Amino acid sequence: MKDCPMKFSRMFGRQMHGRVAGALALCAALTFAGMGAATAQGVSIVSDAETEAMLQEYANPILKVAGLDPSVVKIHLVNDRRLNAFVAEGQQMFYNTGLITIVETPDELIGVMAHEIGHMAGGHLVQRREHIDQLQAPMIASMILGIGAIAAGQGDAGMALILGGQHLATRGFFAYTREQEASADQAGAGYLQRAGISAKGMLDLFSSMRDQEMLSEERQDPFARSHPMSAARFNALEERVKASPYFDRAMPPEEVHRFKMVQAKLYGFLDEPNVTFNRYPPSDKSDYARYARSVAYHRTGALTEALTEIDPLLASDPKNPYIHEVKGQILFESGKIEEAVTSYRQSVDLKPEDAQLHLGLGRALLGRDGEENARAAIPHLLTGTRGAAQPFGFYQLSIAYGRLNDIGMAELATAQYYNALGHVKEAKMHATRAQKNLRQGSPEWLQAQDLAMQTPPEGRG
Repeated sequence: MKDCPMKFSRMFGRQMHGRVAGALALCAALTFAGMGAATAQGVSIVSDAETEAMLQEYANPILKVAGLDPSVVKIHLVNDRRLNAFVAEGQQMFYNTGLITIVETPDELIGVMAHEIGHMAGGHLVQRREHIDQLQAPMIASMILGIGAIAAGQGDAGMALILGGQHLATRGFFAYTREQEASADQAGAGYLQRAGISAKGMLDLFSSMRDQEMLSEERQDPFARSHPMSAARFNALEERVKASPYFDRAMPPEEVHRFKMVQAKLYGFLDEPNVTFNRYPPSDKSDYARYARSVAYHRTGALTEALTEIDPLLASDPKNPYIHEVKGQILFESGKIEEAVTSYRQSVDLKPEDAQLHLGLGRALLGRDGEENARAAIPHLLTGTRGAAQPFGFYQLSIAYGRLNDIGMAELATAQYYNALGHVKEAKMHATRAQKNLRQGSPEWLQAQDLAMQTPPEGRG
């Protein structure tokens, strides 16, 4: 907010201060809109291999037809129960757990993804930041002139200047935002058609968003507030979507089943167990209900009941790596280390390209004593952290190297752990220690050097 003249607010009496606060708040909002979305919104990132794999597979065909490289785009899962999704600079996409559990069909989720990819491919973040820069200068100028007029005793004229600048900036900003939202609608619908996917889910979800706009702001989902759906915009989207030859193409039953399994798993982990048991009572013998209840029972410490629910799922779908992973987690956190290793190993054998499954197996192997198990864990933990900022994986690596008395690598892993958390000062300290214990010029020494020489972001230690 360095461009906002906050220091002038002390010049006004209580009544004037309150009226000017709206203009200052808008200045702050415009400034934050140009920041990285994750930082500005203070999101809480969580990891789940199954959910992220599903999101990635949904996004890949859309990204390809949009001219984006799926291997470069990073998908993040946000621990937030509200229906929301957004993109950030650096080709990053963020999806709330609430979005995944609230939507009724995978088609609706895919529709949101197509819309957000429309923003990304259209370069809307950069364009919006440039537009904000254009709006801020005249608004701040009118505020300074207005403040000067008030200080000179011309209160009404000063307030007119301030509020007039605010009004014009607000109108300009939201008019531009509406244009971008409509553009993302059309682009997303076009991407879905080119990928041979129905956009009916997008239309269904955005139709319900119009009902959201009838609610008070406190009761609206963030997605409805940030994506206002005018009648003209909805009609234009409806015309485009219904013209697609794939409009009536239904999602395969196995994909619907997969989606509902992910929803059930998230309910099991995120809801209180009693809420899960009410949502999925014992009389419900569906796969989804068993999946959710297995997690809920585990969270109450009822291992026998948890295994009773999850074992039938493995009997009917023994090649599902993620059910093996959940069973491994249940066993590991219940102190059944040997059984957990077996389950995690099965999950990795079924999907060796999934980095997070390797992290689970690495952790389970570290649950055993001895240097041999530490050595066995390291390759899996390295696979799990390769190319990704995984604090959990780096922390586990530091333990494994510490058991082997490899101080240089333990310090490097600790530095990477702190760096992944954004604690640059601590990362630099441990990286410097790592360099003293690593062979100069080795790849590991060079990694430590890069971490030791980095500059902390402004305002961070």
